[in-house]
Amino acid sequence: MHTAAVIRGDGIGPAICEATQRVIEKAGVRVHWEEAPMGLEGRRRFGADVPVESLDTVRRLGVALKGPMLAERCSGGIVVESNGAVRRYPSINNGIRRELGSYVNLRPIKGWEGVSGRYRELDIVMVREVTEDTYAGIERRVDDDTAEAVKLITRGASLRAARFACDYAVRHGRKRITAVHKANVLHLTDGLFLECVRSLAADYPELVFDDRMVDAACYLLVKSPAQFDVLVLPNQYGDILSDMVAGLVGSLGLAPGANIGRDTTVFEAAHGAAPDIAEEGIGNPIGLILSGAMLADHLGEAEAAERIRSSVATVLREARSLTPDLGGSGTTRTLTDAICTAMESC
Repeated sequence: MHTAAVIRGDGIGPAICEATQRVIEKAGVRVHWEEAPMGLEGRRRFGADVPVESLDTVRRLGVALKGPMLAERCSGGIVVESNGAVRRYPSINNGIRRELGSYVNLRPIKGWEGVSGRYRELDIVMVREVTEDTYAGIERRVDDDTAEAVKLITRGASLRAARFACDYAVRHGRKRITAVHKANVLHLTDGLFLECVRSLAADYPELVFDDRMVDAACYLLVKSPAQFDVLVLPNQYGDILSDMVAGLVGSLGLAPGANIGRDTTVFEAAHGAAPDIAEEGIGNPIGLILSGAMLADHLGEAEAAERIRSSVATVLREARSLTPDLGGSGTTRTLTDAICTAMESC
């Protein structure tokens, strides 16, 4: 029996978390789930978006399944208070990652027969540094007509993300590392990021290293994605490009992910809470279910993880009970039922 935390999230989060727990159990992975409320439920139960009590649960267990959170626009961010210290973060997701010591966001995105069209062979891993860049939230209002933000890039964080990407590539039989940047304009910040990835990749002779400017990378990902394998990106570019690649394969609802730190790993889908459809029961659970497969791998349950992925592939190929984002008329529950049924023959 494994033990993991569950952060159910907001909007469609609770429904797709329940779906993922069902699929993980159906795959034969026994997990005791401990609740770690955050977001609206954290505010209701503990009076905070990111309660210290919930953070402590995740730190103690070291692993969590997380639903999406509402990200309010122009809200001023969120505050975490603990042991007399007050820390402000630009968003709830940013706060959770930084409080738990996450330093990369891993998003393996692949195409699927039946829904991905010309991108069905796409198979790309995005490694996004998540501690700094403009998403560090260092910004100020200069006057009524001017605001500015600091783009923070450090050697330590860049090398750490690059090493993770290279180690991941070697461990999973990948062949190429591509650094994504805009060093022809941001000579110092993106230049430092590029320098760090290039120098670190030189320690891995089994890998081919190259780099692409972020605008060229977007163009080539759409036009000729087969040339990419593992991409390592600063925070903001990683956020934007991973969503774009998910769109290429058919839906943001197909993109899994994990926030990885030294002591904790939090598995979450790439998409948001979609509060506009939360009451309709039509949220696509596949991104989080595939994140659940990553969680199973993390727990040493590789066979179960493969059963989950194979079942998802079968349902997508046969277009069983697909949700509206994939062109179907299914619901969260009927799509989950179809995946569980497909697993019986895997």
